[in-house]
This record gives sequence, C-alpha cells and structure tokens, in this order.
Amino acid sequence: MIRVHFARALAAAVLVAVAACAQPDTARDMVPASVTIPEGAAVATFAGGCFWCMEPPFDQVDGVIATVSGYTGGTKAEPTYRQVAMGNTGHAEAVEVIYDPTKVTYDQLLEVYWRNVDPLDARGQFCDRGDPYRTAIFVHDEQQRRLAERSKQALIDSMRFERPVVTEIVPAGRFYPAEVYHQDFYEKNPLRYRFYRAGCRRDARLTQLWG
Repeated sequence: MIRVHFARALAAAVLVAVAACAQPDTARDMVPASVTIPEGAAVATFAGGCFWCMEPPFDQVDGVIATVSGYTGGTKAEPTYRQVAMGNTGHAEAVEVIYDPTKVTYDQLLEVYWRNVDPLDARGQFCDRGDPYRTAIFVHDEQQRRLAERSKQALIDSMRFERPVVTEIVPAGRFYPAEVYHQDFYEKNPLRYRFYRAGCRRDARLTQLWG
C-alpha cells in the first residue's frame, strides 16, 4: 500500500512539474532564448526526447561551451512549445551543443549522446510519446554525417541490442531556440526536474540499456 501511495504521489508531482513548465510565470519567459556562437566554436545538434534531460550530460563535458534547448526538423517557422508538443509542426525537441573542437571531438559528443537515449524506440523517449520526442542526430556537414553514420554502425555491429537502432541521421535545418523558461531547466527548477526524470523512468531505462 505504501508503494502504491508513493507511486501516485510521484505521478502527481510529475504532472505538477510539467503543468508548471507549460505555464511560465511572466510574458518575458515566453520569449525564445538568443544564441551566440563564439568564433572558433562548432555546433552539434541532437534530439533525445525531453530537452531538459539532454542538457545536463553535455554540460558536464569539458570543452562544451553551452547547450541550448530548442526545436528543429520540422516545417513550422518560429514554433512555440505548445505547438511542437501537439505534434503538428514536424519539429523535435532537441539540444544545440556549442563546443570547442580543440577540447572535445564530435565523436566524443556522439558517445555521450548514445548513452543518454533509447535508440530502439521509434515512438518517443521514455514517458514522452510521439514524434516531437523522437531521437535524431542532425548533422551540419559531411564530416558530421560520416562520423555519425560510423558511430551508429559501430553500435549496430556491437550486437548489444536484439532490436534495430532506429535513431535517424538527417541534415540539420534551422534551429529555433525554445522559450527562456526551458533553458537550463534542471538548474532553475531542480526539484521539478528530479521528479520529472524519476517519474519518466529515464534513468532506469538507460541503466537497462547501457549498464
């Protein structure tokens, strides 16, 4: 009975966190973030479900200058969070990783990426279902494409999984930064973030996949 009550409380907390996220406190929070790419920096773009959860693993990497949550891969110009979440824009929630290529390589970023997604799920990620939460590697040039394809093939060849790796490798299009309240959500709202991540069972599934 205690476990049931805890599960219900956790589920309720997750719903509160998501509802709070969808309703920013001020009009200013609705304004998309701006992105400045320093001279000499490079950009990588990855979709791995909830963008809140994709920022932390890259932020911890030495050589990563910044991560930006946003939307890409679709056709709707200047999309909002609500529009993307409804699934009618073609966009996926994604993170743009701005990094110093003299300190961290694209191959290393790919390694971080794979171990933070479920590459076997074609219908979303963890508790987030639907096309906006698909996995994808958005490549910015031919070198990134070559490295991404090699990395994906190496994962397939490892025979680690019995099911197919369904993560797509596609050309990067325009990236639309998400609203300010989504940026660094795990730092601004650590309690809500932890409840959401636990309720989504993201870490449990990642441990099952990657150990």
